[in-house]
Amino acid sequence: MKPNFLRIITVTFALLFAGGIFQAGAANTSAEALNMEASSSHTADMSAHLMQDEPGRFGEDSAQCVRNWSLYAEYYRQRNFEMAYEPWKWMFLNCPAATQNIYIHGANLLRNRYAQETDPQAREGIVDTLMMLYNQRIEYFGREGFVLGRKAADLYQFRPDSVQRHYELSEKSIEKEGLGSQADVLLINFQAATNLYEAGMIEGPKIVEKFSRASDIIDYNLENNPQDSIYFNPAKENIEALFEPFASCDNLVALFEDRFQENPNDPDLLERITSMLDDSGCRDTELFYQASKNYHELNPKAESAFLMGRLENDRGNHGQAITYLQQAIELYKEKEEDVTSEKFRTYLLMANISYRDRNRMPEARNFARKAEEVNPNDGRPNILIGEMYAASAEDCGDDDFTKKVAYWVAVDEFIKARDAAEDPTVEERARELIRTYRQYFPDNELIFFHGYSEGDSYRVQCWINQTTRVRPR
Repeated sequence: MKPNFLRIITVTFALLFAGGIFQAGAANTSAEALNMEASSSHTADMSAHLMQDEPGRFGEDSAQCVRNWSLYAEYYRQRNFEMAYEPWKWMFLNCPAATQNIYIHGANLLRNRYAQETDPQAREGIVDTLMMLYNQRIEYFGREGFVLGRKAADLYQFRPDSVQRHYELSEKSIEKEGLGSQADVLLINFQAATNLYEAGMIEGPKIVEKFSRASDIIDYNLENNPQDSIYFNPAKENIEALFEPFASCDNLVALFEDRFQENPNDPDLLERITSMLDDSGCRDTELFYQASKNYHELNPKAESAFLMGRLENDRGNHGQAITYLQQAIELYKEKEEDVTSEKFRTYLLMANISYRDRNRMPEARNFARKAEEVNPNDGRPNILIGEMYAASAEDCGDDDFTKKVAYWVAVDEFIKARDAAEDPTVEERARELIRTYRQYFPDNELIFFHGYSEGDSYRVQCWINQTTRVRPR
């Protein structure tokens, strides 16, 4: 991976983090913080009951703990984080089991303190305290996987160079949380993995493995927790961008082959396989062909029928290619929006396959005419028809004269293309063909010998069966 590319992704993630998209980590984190904060204004009323029920929660000086709880909670509710800090700190050190608020609110208080501090050494001390806060939260309130994810996210923000630690924390969090992993933790983990790969500390197959795992978790959450898409969609985009340098065809096939064999008709898997292989230029793989075919059979659309037509043609199955392309034409008709360009390219491809691969001239001309009807201002269908006429000239005559007359109708088509084409390159191609094939017209002597004069009407025979005008070269 190129280091400058990695820095771009890092900046992108940092912007997302600073913008608040990943500030809470995931929707359940935000909900937890809000619920805890809402409860803080009632802590003084609740404390007496809690002291009676669970006196051990309040440490050795329960009265002092309750007083500091009340103070910090009120200041915190007012967003007066400076005044909240000291009573919170006393609680954190002296009654760590009193409430989980100590850790949820404490992380915010420490982040605020870090933002206000300018001394680098003091800032490092704040980060150390923040890391200790997460360790203590796990000790007293559990949820190790979730809390390690929050720890990884804060470490990423405040110590971006601690890549190995980012990886270790996020890896352990994902192992414990599984499908419940947070979006930002997945991104931190994968970015750390790519950084470690750059440093020679992780092998390429491990990157593929981490990508596969992250993609599965993200897709699960996008499907089952759509309310969290604001977190998982950006994570998905960034992880896919990070994976791009590793997305060789061999790696992608290795990633998806077994899954495809296990679930060959899973539409979500098929869509993902075809999308990633297509984006990585791996259309010539057997996996792409099989996955595209299965996906089309499950959900036939004009676009997938066109794709299958191209794939079958590339594999030499030209008749099957025409069948798929005809299906695409029928499916285009069912669409309400304008599909002129799609129908044009489909008819033109059918014409080229029929001519160049199947040598079926009348069929090819029919498809080309249909393309011309769809878009009479392109010119390429006329060029194709003209080329077929020119290619048939020798076979459609039995003497020097009749073996040349097909060039008249060929040039007629090239002239139509020249006059119709809106694309200058098509127009120039038509002019070039006109100059080329006029040289093959019969000369005046040959025309006179066969009883014709310039300007006479002449019908070219054979499969062409078109009327033109006699003219010398």
